Amino acid sequence: MTQRLSAQIDFLKRADRLKSVNRANALLDQSRPENAAEHSWQLALWALVLEPVAGPDVNIDRVIKMLLLHDLVEIIVGDHPIHLKTDWKALELAEQTAAEELFGMLPADQATTFLALWQEFEADTTPDAKFAKILDRSQPMFQVLCAERPNPEHLAVVNDNLKQGRAAYLQQAFPDAYNLAQALLNGGKLETSALSLRLGFLTETDQLKSVQRASRLLYDNRFENSAEHSWHIMLFAWVLSEYAASSVSVNRALRMLLLHDIVEIDAGDHPIHGQVDHAAQAAEELAAAQRLFGMLPEVQNQEFMSIWQEFEQAESPDACFAKAIDRFQTPVGNLETGGGSWIDYNVTYEQIHSRVGTVIIPGAPALWAWLDPLLRGYFSETAEG
Repeated sequence: MTQRLSAQIDFLKRADRLKSVNRANALLDQSRPENAAEHSWQLALWALVLEPVAGPDVNIDRVIKMLLLHDLVEIIVGDHPIHLKTDWKALELAEQTAAEELFGMLPADQATTFLALWQEFEADTTPDAKFAKILDRSQPMFQVLCAERPNPEHLAVVNDNLKQGRAAYLQQAFPDAYNLAQALLNGGKLETSALSLRLGFLTETDQLKSVQRASRLLYDNRFENSAEHSWHIMLFAWVLSEYAASSVSVNRALRMLLLHDIVEIDAGDHPIHGQVDHAAQAAEELAAAQRLFGMLPEVQNQEFMSIWQEFEQAESPDACFAKAIDRFQTPVGNLETGGGSWIDYNVTYEQIHSRVGTVIIPGAPALWAWLDPLLRGYFSETAEG
């Protein structure tokens, strides 16, 4: 098991590089370019929120997984904006090679599964892949159109994309998105639709990309944000699901992790090793969940609130595993970066065992058994130094 888990962890550490791949899109506040990891999280959220319009032949949990993976090849080949001249055939071959390299880091059974799902998305022929592609071609347009002060150059790209680019087919494939985009672009009347009723929530969640965490990226000195963190721990949960303490629904755990940090838009991030009034934090987060999920239609509001509360209570097997993964990812990163946030907060091994180990052990004891010797080694060396 150690060799298998080490290979999985190496893949997950390599995936951290997606957080440093900038896209042509900007955040809604225009403060910086969006990166491919937080874009992947946002697309997964679009899939979950738009599940009611996906159709009976679409499996949203498979769509979410496709969108978690779809841009990983950009770690190697980079992002290629649709409006720039590109040799698309050569890029297709380069991305296939990149996918084989990246997923080939995983154990053979997972490598085969992940590569096949990525290839299914690229082929765009199955109902799941078609819906995933629809979202991938819709969301970036609204990333431009819903900005308070849209970039004129980006508006021109959206206009061209709707008229004769990749988004033109949405007029038939997803008319709600096509018509809403046209109305926003041209100042027309916004008709009520399944998408328009949810667009306010989806737009609001862009702010999670600006919530800074205490942990740093593995290959860059900047701090991680909560959106890209959410994407990364979803990938962790999927890859490491075999180490759950008991039988779990990976798909439910992924939904929990997709939603779990959205409350930080209002409540902010609270490092587990910082000084926190936990009662006040819980009250702030509950109020945030009520406001944010309350922006959705009532049935979805209740569904998302229930998922979020189940994660927070950490009593069900799915929630225990999701919580364990949420605690596991940061120590893996800190070990890779020579201590990371542990140095900033003067953390001891005993604190990690108390605040991290006691959460990981109930949900994924095998992961703690792998991690604990590394932690002891790090803190032993630190004490000697």
